[in-house]
Amino acid sequence: MKQGKDVENPESRFFTVLLAAAKLPGVRVQREAYLRSALARHCSEDEIRRAVETTPAAAGITVEVLDKVANDSIRYETAKVSALSAAAGIPGILALPATVPADLAQYVGHMLRIAQKLAYLYSWPELFSGEGEDVDDATKGVLTLFFAVMFGVQSANAAVGKVAGMMAEQVAKKLPQKALTHGIVYPLVKKVAGYLGVRMTTQSFATTVSKAIPLLGAAVSGGLTFATYLPMAKRLKKHLAGLPLADPSSRVGEEDVVDGEVVEDHEVLVAPHAEPLGVDPAARG
Repeated sequence: MKQGKDVENPESRFFTVLLAAAKLPGVRVQREAYLRSALARHCSEDEIRRAVETTPAAAGITVEVLDKVANDSIRYETAKVSALSAAAGIPGILALPATVPADLAQYVGHMLRIAQKLAYLYSWPELFSGEGEDVDDATKGVLTLFFAVMFGVQSANAAVGKVAGMMAEQVAKKLPQKALTHGIVYPLVKKVAGYLGVRMTTQSFATTVSKAIPLLGAAVSGGLTFATYLPMAKRLKKHLAGLPLADPSSRVGEEDVVDGEVVEDHEVLVAPHAEPLGVDPAARG
């Protein structure tokens, strides 16, 4: 009986979809690889090195450059997820049992991809340990809040701001584990996870309806995906870009941490290189 209730629980449903999508090949974006390739056309090698070793804000990379790179990545991910959604709609109603779960998983996977890219541009730390690694509770919590921001949940905006503020105050290089797993932010993580579970069920139903007619369903499905994904990605970009964590003027001096004159127990973020899923225009050298 308890197992049945867990399956019906919107919060559990959301986390199940989130974790399943995080395991898909190519969904996890390596921070160093992405920053190096995405900034290559706009920044010097020294600026890129400092952005990787500290943050883009600490490296003094301008808001204008980050805005351009972020928009390029948003356009790329939107086009890719819309094309895949349209392709899933071609078989029509006979293939619905197979295509709808796959479509939902790839949609959430692309939400994860753009959330990571925007987070790294706007000075958040590495979110995943690597391909195949389990998602820790702090990462699960912050991604839940990012998704809620994308869906327009105002309380999530405040929670993300609070987490970013903790990191900025402590010049932290990792997520605040305690706040996200059983501290002041955790109750809100659970609450918005339930909300997102309900929203995803509704969205999945709308996608199912759009796929019912072959070919026409492909066009409608791709269009529906484009119409929902693009504004959600832009909403997250706007919020992350507006946080003090992303402000170059508030992070001056952090680069000294990795040049020998250190400072208090700073962690250097270096991620192994990994091939991205496709070639993002923002990430072409």
